[in-house]
Amino acid sequence: MAGHSVPVDFRVNPAKISNPVERKTLLQDMLPLIEPFTGSLTEISVCEVPGGNFVALYASDTMTLSVKLYSNGLVTATVEYYTDQVNEHKIANDHGRALEKQLMAKFDCSVAKVLPAIKRAPPVNPYFTSSDDRLLEYDTDGIVFEEQSEFQKVQIYSTKSFGNLLVLDDLQNLAEQDLPYTHGLMNKDKEDFAGKEILILGGGDGALLWELLKEKPKFVTMIDIDDVVMKACRKHMKSVCGTCMDNYDGENYKIIVGDAIKYMKDYIKEGKQFDYVFGDLTDVPISPTPRGQLWDFLRTILGLGIQCVRPGTGKYMTHAIGIQCSSALKMFEEQFEAQDIPVTLTRTSHYVPSFMEYWCFYQATRKAA
Repeated sequence: MAGHSVPVDFRVNPAKISNPVERKTLLQDMLPLIEPFTGSLTEISVCEVPGGNFVALYASDTMTLSVKLYSNGLVTATVEYYTDQVNEHKIANDHGRALEKQLMAKFDCSVAKVLPAIKRAPPVNPYFTSSDDRLLEYDTDGIVFEEQSEFQKVQIYSTKSFGNLLVLDDLQNLAEQDLPYTHGLMNKDKEDFAGKEILILGGGDGALLWELLKEKPKFVTMIDIDDVVMKACRKHMKSVCGTCMDNYDGENYKIIVGDAIKYMKDYIKEGKQFDYVFGDLTDVPISPTPRGQLWDFLRTILGLGIQCVRPGTGKYMTHAIGIQCSSALKMFEEQFEAQDIPVTLTRTSHYVPSFMEYWCFYQATRKAA
């Protein structure tokens, strides 16, 4: 059960909009191309709006057609209807392509595009966004877990393409098919974790811990503040976390439910250091400047994390954001440069299936004192 909105957009000579006779003819000629999908349409209103633009509204028994005509020749139309079958389209892809050709021929268009229906408020949300705010549609078919923890909204969606998908505060976090994300964070096959002491900051889905344990480290400490995430993933994302979160104290690992900042401060006081520290917490924020609560949090984690790394050989490893967010990545790299402790910084990228984009990862080697 959802509303469907089908965008039908094209461009014409601006004279077809500004001239009253041609404008009326355009609207009249457009209706027969749309009515095979909507049924007979009746004019409800046509009026001028600021900027020399016009809007028109038509209705059939079950659908509406709204049209906006811009003075520069752009025509944006929307066919809207309600349906009990969320994934069944009244204007299928092939029909949309045929309609584009009809519009091009009828109005001598420079461009015409009919998009698949946008699903409005369906029972299960299918939409998330890329790191640069492009709309992504997922083949979600249910929500297997949902709880508001003390820290965030925790959901696990079921999807056909990516398996179960962990979503935190309405942002996709990790899916069962996202092993490339975890391997990218590890810089797998380029790092030697055998016999090493490792600290994971965050990582509540358990994927990083599970993959690191396969590398035979000396000991891994994982600190995540939200036990709701860990319990949910332990039950619904077993293919990601394996059995490592069945017991929080393992032979060569320990999971701590707590504040990573507090524990890092304690480690620094004790003089305890690690061969690898993984920052698997928040993504790099998208903002005009590196200011605000999220940037402050990121800088705190970064500064403490680098202090916990062994000089000379130790590395601080973290994820960032999509490769297309060049400004945010540049600001993030500047945070490394601003640290009191110098590091050698490298960057890699890997395609993450459920993100539908290449994601950036950083490796910062702490220089010798």
